[in-house]
Amino acid sequence: MASDTTNDDAVDQDEKAKLSLEIQVEEPSACQRHVTVTVAREDVDRYLDEAYDELLPKAEVPGFRPGRAPRKLVEGRFRDQVHDQVKGSLLLDSMTQVNEEKDFSAISEPDFKFDAIDIPDEGPLTFEFDLEVRPDFKMPEYKGLKLERPTKELNDADVEKRIEDYQNRQGSLEKVDEPAKAGDYVWVDLKFSHEDTVLAEYAEEVVRIVETLSFEDAELTGFEKLMVGASAGDDRSAKVTVSEDSPKESLRGVEVTTDIHVREVKRLSPLELTDEVLQGMGIDGQDKLREVIRGELENQIGYQQRQRLREQITGLLTESADWELPPDMLRRQAGRELDRAVMELQSSGFGEADINVHLNRLRQNTLASTEKALKEHFILERIAEEHKLEAADEDYDREIMMIAMSNNENPRRVRARMEKQGQLDTLRNQIIERKVIDLIQGEAEFTDVPLDEDGPSSDNVMALKVPVAGALKEEIPEANTADTAEPADRS
Repeated sequence: MASDTTNDDAVDQDEKAKLSLEIQVEEPSACQRHVTVTVAREDVDRYLDEAYDELLPKAEVPGFRPGRAPRKLVEGRFRDQVHDQVKGSLLLDSMTQVNEEKDFSAISEPDFKFDAIDIPDEGPLTFEFDLEVRPDFKMPEYKGLKLERPTKELNDADVEKRIEDYQNRQGSLEKVDEPAKAGDYVWVDLKFSHEDTVLAEYAEEVVRIVETLSFEDAELTGFEKLMVGASAGDDRSAKVTVSEDSPKESLRGVEVTTDIHVREVKRLSPLELTDEVLQGMGIDGQDKLREVIRGELENQIGYQQRQRLREQITGLLTESADWELPPDMLRRQAGRELDRAVMELQSSGFGEADINVHLNRLRQNTLASTEKALKEHFILERIAEEHKLEAADEDYDREIMMIAMSNNENPRRVRARMEKQGQLDTLRNQIIERKVIDLIQGEAEFTDVPLDEDGPSSDNVMALKVPVAGALKEEIPEANTADTAEPADRS
């Protein structure tokens, strides 16, 4: 009986310890909450009394033995110290209780200034904070969707084309004293200017002559037509338009002059895949090479198929997602979306050149692409919760192994780097979203259609990791693959 009484007393103490809070929540937008919390004065006094009671037996005050000073004297001498301690305790306990009483589904840490909050001499303690939350929305119907399933049969020509691409990527560039042709490389200096103001300059860039030259915040179409026939010492000029999502707000949508000075024209000598070279790659003969290449192509076709199906699924799911996302949230989340894109492309076997083309397209449309990705994530996360889908250890291991293989790295190094850069959460989201897409596909109705492979790639787009409007302030993820974007200059 004594034990039961003790337990009851503990429960009573827990109930008494609960704060008397007044919580007011404003909703500036679907994903924003402004919260005002008022802590009753009796709770403030209780916390202060407890803090002083704990301090009194050990307080050292000149003229008194430790723990012997009058309480009033201790309260006056240690007021600031105790108030800071109590403020921290009250805020922590208040936030814990707010989270228990209000289901915010927060996606960010509360934003409030600790130093701006003071414990008043009289009356309740009031503080405010802003919070980003997952929006509350009516779930769309996701069972029994009618989808088109893209299909493609690999043939020998596809394999030979990929082998040729590899030979070109690993080939050498040699200087030629003749005008440039399509597919050649030019060693150039770039200058971007607007109204006689130089915005950025980049020296000694090696650029392949293809249809489109892609920058982080602009694209130069017709690059092949512009550069064919150019020789060393020639100058070319063109206009590009800065993207609407450039960090340089004053230059968004502005037409910029691109000046190109040709230092040299270089021509590619493809790598000859001799038996010796193949052995150095750990591949035993031409037949094994074709087997490896076919596997890579199957992975990439699988990625393209998944992307087409995902686009259809998320397009249908987000048709009614008319809730607005704050621009500040989109800019903060943009880096995570780039991280996710890099990981998915790496784990599907794409090389750095193709990854950089894709990333530049995302950078040029940062807000739109991030808004689309976030809305998809919120809906897919709700479905995952409904079906209790989780990322298991083996899921992480498999994804990290694929990324490591793409980068020719040790999986342990890849995991360590991702942990250090805080990318495991992004990887977790990728795994969960893929499981949800697989779940939806399992209940969908399909019509098979040919896989459309048209679109930007390193075959028709050359991507440079440079902004025409000047250096970006935000850090952006690199494609970090062992597969070089372009052949090394061995001239």
